[in-house]
Amino acid sequence: MDIKELISYWKKNGIIRDEKIIQAFLSTPRHLFVPDEYKEEAYNDYPLPIGHGQTISQPTTVAIMTQALMPVKGNKVLEIGTGSGWQAAILARIVDPGIVYSVEIVPELVERARKNIARLGLKNVCIIHGDGSKGLREYAPFDRIIVTAASPRINDEWIKQLKNNGILIAPVGNLWSQKMLRVTKKNNKIFIEDLGGFLFVPLRGEKGF
Repeated sequence: MDIKELISYWKKNGIIRDEKIIQAFLSTPRHLFVPDEYKEEAYNDYPLPIGHGQTISQPTTVAIMTQALMPVKGNKVLEIGTGSGWQAAILARIVDPGIVYSVEIVPELVERARKNIARLGLKNVCIIHGDGSKGLREYAPFDRIIVTAASPRINDEWIKQLKNNGILIAPVGNLWSQKMLRVTKKNNKIFIEDLGGFLFVPLRGEKGF
């Protein structure tokens, strides 16, 4: 399978119809973000190991989360869990001239993601080594927050760092099963939607597992 086949599948099944998301996927090759031994599997629709107990997410999952986040040009986005940088790169293309701040707790992945982002020439991604379970207070507030690892809860700190009318997407549950939640903040009230079941690696850090 290649990326065009995946996109055809998404369109046929009504999964993704947003053209700006499709263009972001087309211009952000997944094979650049997977280890060399998995290059031939880069466009198969499942997660792949990237080392250190982490994975690069299934393409359809990344597409669903990106669409649910509803990013627009000029947004300031916080990503919690950079991995190899693929999700951050996709979001960077969509929100440009906005910016994506991405926090990763594994130092080796921070360096790899920075190299991957630099290879694509993206200037609006800032990758930070830190504990994303606590958000990124020094750059808050954010228009959008996306959590790419399973969290036991929606952390209060994330909500505090979300702008009014902002959107947060996170898989929440236990280590074996999570619900993808979309949290919208309006007039300091929180509205939560359940987007269905998913399975992610656990969020590490003080407020993770």
